[in-house]
Amino acid sequence: MIGRRGAMMLGLTAMLGVRGQATAPADWRWGVDYGAATDPVLARACRVLVLEPDHARPIAPLRGAGGILLGYVSFGEVERQRPYVAALDAAGALLAPNPHWPDARMADLRHPAWRAAVVDTIVPAILAQGFDGIFIDTLDNAEAMETRDPATMKGMVAAGAALIAAVRARFPGIRIMLNRGYAALPQAARRIDYVLGEAMASRWNFATKRYDLLSDDDWRWQATRLRAARAANPALELMTLDYWDPADTRQVAALYARERAAGFRPYVSTLALDRLIAEPRA
Repeated sequence: MIGRRGAMMLGLTAMLGVRGQATAPADWRWGVDYGAATDPVLARACRVLVLEPDHARPIAPLRGAGGILLGYVSFGEVERQRPYVAALDAAGALLAPNPHWPDARMADLRHPAWRAAVVDTIVPAILAQGFDGIFIDTLDNAEAMETRDPATMKGMVAAGAALIAAVRARFPGIRIMLNRGYAALPQAARRIDYVLGEAMASRWNFATKRYDLLSDDDWRWQATRLRAARAANPALELMTLDYWDPADTRQVAALYARERAAGFRPYVSTLALDRLIAEPRA
Protein backbone atom coordinates (compact mmCIF):
# COMPACT_ATOMS: atom_id res chain seq x y z
CA MET A 1 0.00 0.00 0.00
CA ILE A 2 0.99 3.65 -0.21
CA GLY A 3 0.04 6.51 2.18
CA ARG A 4 -0.03 10.43 2.66
CA ARG A 5 -1.09 14.10 4.35
CA GLY A 6 -1.69 17.96 4.25
CA ALA A 7 -4.06 20.43 5.95
CA MET A 8 -6.45 22.70 4.04
CA MET A 9 -9.80 22.23 2.36
CA LEU A 10 -9.66 21.21 -1.27
CA GLY A 11 -10.26 24.01 -3.76
CA LEU A 12 -13.51 24.61 -5.61
CA THR A 13 -12.27 22.88 -8.74
CA ALA A 14 -11.42 19.76 -6.76
CA MET A 15 -14.81 19.75 -5.08
CA LEU A 16 -16.71 20.03 -8.35
CA GLY A 17 -14.71 17.29 -10.05
CA VAL A 18 -14.82 17.09 -13.85
CA ARG A 19 -17.54 18.93 -15.79
CA GLY A 20 -20.15 16.50 -17.07
CA GLN A 21 -19.06 13.60 -14.83
CA ALA A 22 -21.92 11.96 -12.93
CA THR A 23 -21.69 12.14 -9.16
CA ALA A 24 -21.48 8.76 -7.40
CA PRO A 25 -24.30 8.09 -4.86
CA ALA A 26 -23.39 8.75 -1.24
CA ASP A 27 -25.05 5.55 0.00
CA TRP A 28 -22.69 3.29 -1.99
CA ARG A 29 -20.03 2.49 0.61
CA TRP A 30 -17.03 0.24 0.65
CA GLY A 31 -14.02 -0.24 2.93
CA VAL A 32 -10.68 -1.88 3.70
CA ASP A 33 -9.76 -3.42 7.06
CA TYR A 34 -6.63 -5.49 7.56
CA GLY A 35 -7.14 -5.65 11.33
CA ALA A 36 -8.24 -8.71 13.29
CA ALA A 37 -11.25 -7.12 15.02
CA THR A 38 -13.42 -5.67 12.25
CA ASP A 39 -16.45 -3.70 13.47
CA PRO A 40 -19.40 -5.82 12.27
CA VAL A 41 -21.84 -2.90 12.14
CA LEU A 42 -19.58 -0.85 9.86
CA ALA A 43 -18.65 -3.96 7.89
CA ARG A 44 -22.26 -4.88 7.11
CA ALA A 45 -22.89 -1.37 5.77
CA CYS A 46 -20.31 -1.92 3.00
CA ARG A 47 -21.28 -3.01 -0.51
CA VAL A 48 -17.69 -4.23 -0.93
CA LEU A 49 -15.29 -4.99 1.92
CA VAL A 50 -11.59 -5.92 1.60
CA LEU A 51 -10.23 -8.01 4.48
CA GLU A 52 -6.99 -9.71 5.49
CA PRO A 53 -7.71 -13.43 4.99
CA ASP A 54 -5.05 -14.78 7.37
CA HIS A 55 -6.88 -13.75 10.56
CA ALA A 56 -8.49 -16.70 12.36
CA ARG A 57 -12.10 -15.54 12.46
CA PRO A 58 -15.42 -16.23 10.73
CA ILE A 59 -16.20 -13.72 8.00
CA ALA A 60 -19.92 -14.44 7.57
CA PRO A 61 -20.92 -12.00 10.38
CA LEU A 62 -19.18 -9.21 8.43
CA ARG A 63 -21.26 -9.62 5.28
CA GLY A 64 -24.24 -7.30 4.87
CA ALA A 65 -27.20 -8.02 2.61
CA GLY A 66 -25.79 -8.36 -0.89
CA GLY A 67 -22.31 -7.52 0.37
CA ILE A 68 -19.15 -8.67 -1.40
CA LEU A 69 -16.14 -9.78 0.68
CA LEU A 70 -12.71 -9.76 -0.96
CA GLY A 71 -9.58 -11.35 0.50
CA TYR A 72 -6.29 -9.50 0.24
CA VAL A 73 -3.54 -11.01 -1.90
CA SER A 74 -0.28 -9.35 -2.91
CA PHE A 75 0.81 -10.15 -6.47
CA GLY A 76 3.99 -8.06 -6.45
CA GLU A 77 5.58 -8.99 -3.12
CA VAL A 78 5.38 -11.46 -0.25
CA GLU A 79 5.41 -10.61 3.46
CA ARG A 80 7.75 -12.60 5.65
CA GLN A 81 4.94 -14.04 7.81
CA ARG A 82 3.06 -15.67 4.92
CA PRO A 83 3.20 -19.48 5.20
CA TYR A 84 4.40 -19.96 1.61
CA VAL A 85 7.38 -17.56 1.74
CA ALA A 86 10.03 -20.20 2.51
CA ALA A 87 9.09 -22.41 -0.43
CA LEU A 88 9.04 -19.45 -2.80
CA ASP A 89 12.42 -18.26 -1.55
CA ALA A 90 13.91 -21.73 -2.04
CA ALA A 91 12.50 -21.83 -5.58
CA GLY A 92 14.14 -18.49 -6.44
CA ALA A 93 10.83 -16.68 -6.97
CA LEU A 94 11.59 -13.84 -4.50
CA LEU A 95 13.74 -10.79 -5.15
CA ALA A 96 14.95 -7.84 -3.05
CA PRO A 97 13.03 -6.43 -0.03
CA ASN A 98 10.59 -3.57 -0.51
CA PRO A 99 12.47 -0.44 0.72
CA HIS A 100 9.29 0.96 2.36
CA TRP A 101 8.21 -2.38 3.87
CA PRO A 102 11.41 -4.33 4.73
CA ASP A 103 9.41 -7.36 5.89
CA ALA A 104 8.20 -7.87 2.32
CA ARG A 105 10.21 -9.36 -0.56
CA MET A 106 9.49 -8.46 -4.17
CA ALA A 107 8.03 -11.33 -6.19
CA ASP A 108 9.27 -12.34 -9.63
CA LEU A 109 5.93 -12.46 -11.44
CA ARG A 110 7.57 -14.30 -14.35
CA HIS A 111 8.63 -17.23 -12.18
CA PRO A 112 6.55 -20.40 -12.61
CA ALA A 113 6.70 -21.10 -8.86
CA TRP A 114 5.07 -17.73 -8.12
CA ARG A 115 2.35 -18.25 -10.73
CA ALA A 116 1.63 -21.75 -9.37
CA ALA A 117 1.53 -20.49 -5.78
CA VAL A 118 -1.03 -17.79 -6.63
CA VAL A 119 -3.30 -19.87 -8.85
CA ASP A 120 -3.06 -23.24 -7.11
CA THR A 121 -2.61 -22.32 -3.43
CA ILE A 122 -3.08 -18.69 -2.38
CA VAL A 123 -6.31 -17.80 -4.19
CA PRO A 124 -8.01 -21.18 -3.52
CA ALA A 125 -7.22 -20.84 0.20
CA ILE A 126 -8.89 -17.40 0.27
CA LEU A 127 -11.99 -18.61 -1.55
CA ALA A 128 -12.25 -21.66 0.73
CA GLN A 129 -12.86 -19.29 3.66
CA GLY A 130 -16.02 -17.97 2.05
CA PHE A 131 -14.67 -14.87 0.32
CA ASP A 132 -16.39 -13.84 -2.90
CA GLY A 133 -13.12 -12.94 -4.58
CA ILE A 134 -9.76 -11.26 -4.18
CA PHE A 135 -8.21 -7.84 -3.85
CA ILE A 136 -4.93 -7.71 -5.81
CA ASP A 137 -2.30 -5.40 -4.32
CA THR A 138 1.27 -4.35 -5.26
CA LEU A 139 1.04 -5.07 -8.99
CA ASP A 140 2.68 -1.65 -9.45
CA ASN A 141 5.91 -3.36 -8.36
CA ALA A 142 6.10 -5.03 -11.75
CA GLU A 143 6.17 -1.72 -13.60
CA ALA A 144 8.61 -0.17 -11.12
CA MET A 145 11.06 -3.07 -11.40
CA GLU A 146 10.85 -3.23 -15.19
CA THR A 147 11.33 0.54 -15.51
CA ARG A 148 14.30 0.57 -13.13
CA ASP A 149 16.07 -2.40 -14.73
CA PRO A 150 14.53 -3.06 -18.16
CA ALA A 151 17.09 -5.69 -19.15
CA THR A 152 16.92 -7.91 -16.07
CA MET A 153 13.24 -7.33 -15.29
CA LYS A 154 11.89 -7.47 -18.84
CA GLY A 155 8.41 -8.97 -19.03
CA MET A 156 7.29 -8.23 -15.46
CA VAL A 157 4.22 -6.18 -16.48
CA ALA A 158 3.15 -8.72 -19.08
CA ALA A 159 3.55 -11.47 -16.48
CA GLY A 160 1.33 -9.54 -14.07
CA ALA A 161 -1.42 -9.21 -16.67
CA ALA A 162 -1.06 -12.89 -17.53
CA LEU A 163 -1.37 -13.84 -13.86
CA ILE A 164 -4.68 -11.98 -13.58
CA ALA A 165 -5.86 -13.76 -16.73
CA ALA A 166 -4.85 -17.11 -15.25
CA VAL A 167 -6.79 -16.43 -12.03
CA ARG A 168 -9.87 -15.36 -14.00
CA ALA A 169 -9.66 -18.47 -16.18
CA ARG A 170 -9.37 -20.77 -13.16
CA PHE A 171 -12.09 -18.99 -11.14
CA PRO A 172 -14.46 -17.39 -13.69
CA GLY A 173 -17.20 -16.53 -11.17
CA ILE A 174 -15.22 -14.64 -8.53
CA ARG A 175 -14.99 -10.88 -8.03
CA ILE A 176 -11.59 -9.27 -8.59
CA MET A 177 -10.44 -5.81 -7.52
CA LEU A 178 -7.09 -4.50 -8.77
CA ASN A 179 -5.21 -1.80 -6.90
CA ARG A 180 -3.71 0.56 -9.50
CA GLY A 181 -1.56 -1.73 -11.67
CA TYR A 182 -2.04 0.80 -14.46
CA ALA A 183 0.63 -0.61 -16.77
CA ALA A 184 -1.23 -3.94 -16.84
CA LEU A 185 -4.73 -2.44 -17.05
CA PRO A 186 -4.98 -2.35 -20.85
CA GLN A 187 -4.73 -6.15 -20.80
CA ALA A 188 -6.46 -6.72 -17.46
CA ALA A 189 -9.46 -4.35 -17.50
CA ARG A 190 -11.86 -6.85 -19.06
CA ARG A 191 -10.91 -9.53 -16.53
CA ILE A 192 -11.59 -7.57 -13.33
CA ASP A 193 -14.68 -6.13 -11.64
CA TYR A 194 -13.22 -3.18 -9.73
CA VAL A 195 -10.12 -1.02 -10.11
CA LEU A 196 -8.83 1.06 -7.22
CA GLY A 197 -7.07 4.40 -7.44
CA GLU A 198 -5.05 4.43 -4.20
CA ALA A 199 -3.84 7.78 -2.85
CA MET A 200 -5.86 9.72 -5.42
CA ALA A 201 -6.05 13.10 -3.69
CA SER A 202 -4.06 12.49 -0.49
CA ARG A 203 -1.25 10.27 0.76
CA TRP A 204 1.02 9.38 3.63
CA ASN A 205 4.39 11.02 3.06
CA PHE A 206 7.07 8.56 4.23
CA ALA A 207 9.74 11.29 4.24
CA THR A 208 7.88 13.86 6.35
CA LYS A 209 5.79 11.33 8.33
CA ARG A 210 2.54 13.14 7.73
CA TYR A 211 -0.47 13.15 5.41
CA ASP A 212 -0.27 15.35 2.30
CA LEU A 213 -2.72 16.59 -0.28
CA LEU A 214 -1.63 15.75 -3.79
CA SER A 215 -1.68 18.11 -6.75
CA ASP A 216 -4.54 18.30 -9.23
CA ASP A 217 -2.13 16.93 -11.85
CA ASP A 218 -1.45 13.87 -9.69
CA TRP A 219 -5.18 13.32 -9.25
CA ARG A 220 -5.87 13.69 -12.98
CA TRP A 221 -3.08 11.22 -13.81
CA GLN A 222 -4.92 8.47 -11.96
CA ALA A 223 -8.42 9.60 -12.96
CA THR A 224 -7.47 9.41 -16.64
CA ARG A 225 -6.28 5.82 -16.25
CA LEU A 226 -9.32 4.77 -14.25
CA ARG A 227 -11.64 6.14 -16.91
CA ALA A 228 -9.64 4.53 -19.70
CA ALA A 229 -10.09 1.18 -17.92
CA ARG A 230 -13.86 1.73 -17.78
CA ALA A 231 -13.87 2.59 -21.48
CA ALA A 232 -12.38 -0.87 -22.06
CA ASN A 233 -14.85 -2.49 -19.62
CA PRO A 234 -18.03 -0.42 -19.10
CA ALA A 235 -19.09 -2.67 -16.19
CA LEU A 236 -15.97 -1.80 -14.21
CA GLU A 237 -16.51 -0.08 -10.85
CA LEU A 238 -14.02 2.74 -10.19
CA MET A 239 -12.97 2.92 -6.53
CA THR A 240 -10.71 5.38 -4.71
CA LEU A 241 -8.76 5.18 -1.45
CA ASP A 242 -7.45 8.33 0.21
CA TYR A 243 -5.49 8.68 3.46
CA TRP A 244 -6.07 11.29 6.16
CA ASP A 245 -6.31 11.83 9.91
CA PRO A 246 -9.91 10.83 10.79
CA ALA A 247 -10.00 13.49 13.52
CA ASP A 248 -9.89 16.13 10.77
CA THR A 249 -13.48 15.43 9.72
CA ARG A 250 -13.73 18.54 7.57
CA GLN A 251 -10.89 17.45 5.30
CA VAL A 252 -12.08 13.84 5.25
CA ALA A 253 -15.53 15.00 4.13
CA ALA A 254 -13.91 17.11 1.41
CA LEU A 255 -12.02 14.07 0.10
CA TYR A 256 -15.24 12.04 -0.08
CA ALA A 257 -16.99 14.90 -1.86
CA ARG A 258 -14.24 15.34 -4.41
CA GLU A 259 -14.12 11.68 -5.42
CA ARG A 260 -17.91 11.31 -5.57
CA ALA A 261 -18.23 14.45 -7.70
CA ALA A 262 -15.94 12.75 -10.21
CA GLY A 263 -18.10 9.62 -10.29
CA PHE A 264 -15.81 7.41 -8.17
CA ARG A 265 -16.61 5.14 -5.18
CA PRO A 266 -14.51 6.63 -2.33
CA TYR A 267 -13.15 5.43 0.98
CA VAL A 268 -10.89 7.44 3.32
CA SER A 269 -8.77 5.76 5.99
CA THR A 270 -5.42 5.85 7.76
CA LEU A 271 -2.24 4.35 6.35
CA ALA A 272 -2.47 1.37 8.73
CA LEU A 273 -5.83 0.27 7.31
CA ASP A 274 -6.29 -1.72 10.51
CA ARG A 275 -9.89 -0.71 11.26
CA LEU A 276 -12.95 0.53 9.44
CA ILE A 277 -13.52 4.27 9.74
CA ALA A 278 -17.03 5.65 9.24
CA GLU A 279 -17.55 8.54 6.88
CA PRO A 280 -18.17 11.79 8.79
CA ARG A 281 -21.83 12.74 9.07
CA ALA A 282 -22.89 15.64 6.88
